[in-house]
Amino acid sequence: MLKDLFTKSTKKKYAAIPSTIAKQDVPEGILTKCPKCKKIIYTKELIKNLKVCLHCGYHHTMNARERLDSFLDEGTFEEMDREMISVNPLQFPGYLEKVEKDRQKTKENEAVVTGLGTVGGMKTVIAIMDSTFRMASMGAVVGEKITRAIEKADECSLPFIIFTASGGARMQEGILSLMQMAKTSAALKRFSDHGGLYISIMTHPTTGGVSASFASLGDYNLAEPGALIGFAGKRVIEQTIREELPEDFQTAEFQLEHGQVDAVISRLELKEQVANILEIHQPGGVPQWQEN
Repeated sequence: MLKDLFTKSTKKKYAAIPSTIAKQDVPEGILTKCPKCKKIIYTKELIKNLKVCLHCGYHHTMNARERLDSFLDEGTFEEMDREMISVNPLQFPGYLEKVEKDRQKTKENEAVVTGLGTVGGMKTVIAIMDSTFRMASMGAVVGEKITRAIEKADECSLPFIIFTASGGARMQEGILSLMQMAKTSAALKRFSDHGGLYISIMTHPTTGGVSASFASLGDYNLAEPGALIGFAGKRVIEQTIREELPEDFQTAEFQLEHGQVDAVISRLELKEQVANILEIHQPGGVPQWQEN
């Protein structure tokens, strides 16, 4: 499906980049090697294509700001709770130093960015987890920011959209981290009881306590191609049940086949598809395919 989006001439253009170029003395960042197909791509072209490989469709990692720029209508984002930062409730050695290092590296204060914006002209509350910050592990601040975003959507009668990506609960915060599973789920239940629309978009990887709580509770549970989605890791499960699992186990496609997600959608089509869902749920909304 994805390959049909590109003309033969476009494929020929990018296929002309020889793999040996990676061995040449070129400035860092000019070229990117796809970890799946091993082809070399000009980084500018990869970014222009929303970090989706032009050869095989592999979805490269995006940070929170890149997702905001690619998904929301330009200039509509209003950030919430940016000033919130983690503390060290258990006095875990070296924890705050690691958080500060990620803060400097990513220019974000925590592993989730929340706020309001529009998608196709329709206003929504959005949360985007950033896997470049502590692998988007869920601590008290992450849970609190997501809960506040859900409550904001409830208060304003707006849809809530989240992009999930997480290695699970943040062990340095112990039980306080695990409590965020219940807190966010309870907020979503109140939101649902009031008729709120919740769209969960699972990206690579969505695992641990995040997958076991708010990531899987959407009215629409969507996923990006190839995303790892699951609770425990594949090797842990194999060692527990003493069986070998399928090679594609816990991928978005595997989860779709087994009814755990509603659709697997390419990043190139995601904004249009989500905008269509939002339009359907507007008062008097009609899906685009019925208008045609």
